[in-house]
Amino acid sequence: MRVLLVSAATPDTFWSYKHVLSFISKKACFPPLGLLTVAAMLPKHWNLKLVDLNVTSLIDAQLAWADYVFVSAMLAQAKSAREVIARCGTLDKAVIAGGPLFTTGHTGFPEVKHFVLGEAENIMPELVADMTSGNLKEFYRDEKRPDIRLTPVPRWDLIKFKHYALMPLQFSRGCPFNCEFCDIIVMNGRVPRLKTNEQMIRELNSLVNAGWTDPIFMVDDNFIGNKAKVRAFLRELIAWEQDHGIRLQFTTEASLNLADDPELLDLMVRAGFKRVFVGIETPHEDSLLECAKVQNANRDMLAAVKTIQKSGLEVMGGFIVGFDSDKPNIFERQIEFIQEAGVVTAMVGLLQALPGTQLFSRLKQEGRILHEASGNNVEVSLNFIPTLDRRMLIEGYRSLVKRLYTPKMYYRRILTFLREYRPQGQPIHLSWCDMKAFFKSLWVMGILSRDRREYWKFFTKALLFHRRAFPEAMTLAIMGYHFRRVASGL
Repeated sequence: MRVLLVSAATPDTFWSYKHVLSFISKKACFPPLGLLTVAAMLPKHWNLKLVDLNVTSLIDAQLAWADYVFVSAMLAQAKSAREVIARCGTLDKAVIAGGPLFTTGHTGFPEVKHFVLGEAENIMPELVADMTSGNLKEFYRDEKRPDIRLTPVPRWDLIKFKHYALMPLQFSRGCPFNCEFCDIIVMNGRVPRLKTNEQMIRELNSLVNAGWTDPIFMVDDNFIGNKAKVRAFLRELIAWEQDHGIRLQFTTEASLNLADDPELLDLMVRAGFKRVFVGIETPHEDSLLECAKVQNANRDMLAAVKTIQKSGLEVMGGFIVGFDSDKPNIFERQIEFIQEAGVVTAMVGLLQALPGTQLFSRLKQEGRILHEASGNNVEVSLNFIPTLDRRMLIEGYRSLVKRLYTPKMYYRRILTFLREYRPQGQPIHLSWCDMKAFFKSLWVMGILSRDRREYWKFFTKALLFHRRAFPEAMTLAIMGYHFRRVASGL
């Protein structure tokens, strides 16, 4: 059996880093973990090929080769997915579509005849049997959440490491919280399911043995959803790194209550975690309560952010405007909080009512849904009728993002962060790739840019006053170049 696995292309979004990947000679941030994991569930004797459209193009000869084409996509990748599906239709190729886009929006793809809805582990034996017999059903889904302790090691052999800046791994699925706007609990549930420590060490060994020693992204919905088991895993991870004489770098996602656990913070930093994305959402208390963001409500969020920073972790923050409880001053309040907190990487988006979420259901019942959400976190599009004036909300959002990513405000935010940040462990070893990125940034931002004066002021302060964290400062400066380009297109 010949199966072609196609990962749809990501548009120019906040997290694509499209404008700076060339600094480190990479083509994409990370490969499609879902497809690599699904590939590992297919029979070993089947012939598989993977095409990541963020790295390469899809040619007709690849489609002609395949007996079946697996297409995977997130909401923001809908345009690319439609193009792939259309090409498959022209060549009369059977498409099996899966991933978040199709799990919550399969009705928008009447041309697709076969869908995997939700997680794949439990339904793969049935799907494989039907592919073999040629009698495929329209839908494959299981109401039970799979036991991810049985999930196999991803098929890293289907990709080329050299194209990617990070490698993704997953320790758990699900989040214990119940935020109204979030579709994570729709797809993965509220009870975190975790892999075993031995399983994670096996996956890490598979990466290191294949030659990967660059940063790793733990893509968990909420890495600290089960704190006790996370602590146990981190202790084993630290021991594994010590035994192998290596020091990996990790990024992940977690809830703000991470700040309440000094032991967990210490273990994460000792294990090599450098950055954590936190859904902060809004400094407006009424809006937090409105969307059931209970883990952020009734607390000093500014102090919580600084606690995490002081431990040795950079806080990347998610922020939202457009809640029903937001007041016209929300844009200034967001800027004030982000700047004061030193949240350098601040992803600010307009609220979107994603399909399947409690927010979508509520707004639909109120007659306020206008169309499906795009899933693009920086797209200026409201798919519902807001309580704030629509034009004011959109223009306020545009102004907020553009101001946040002006060089002056961005560099000031880095310096605010560095005053709190306490880097732990040995200084970062700089690779040739890191040095290449550094020198390219000097040329692009320090010489060619119209904002070079702000760049050199920042460069000097970082070098003089934050020498130990200077590599982090330069990394953040480079990332800012991408964010400015994205913000300029709003």
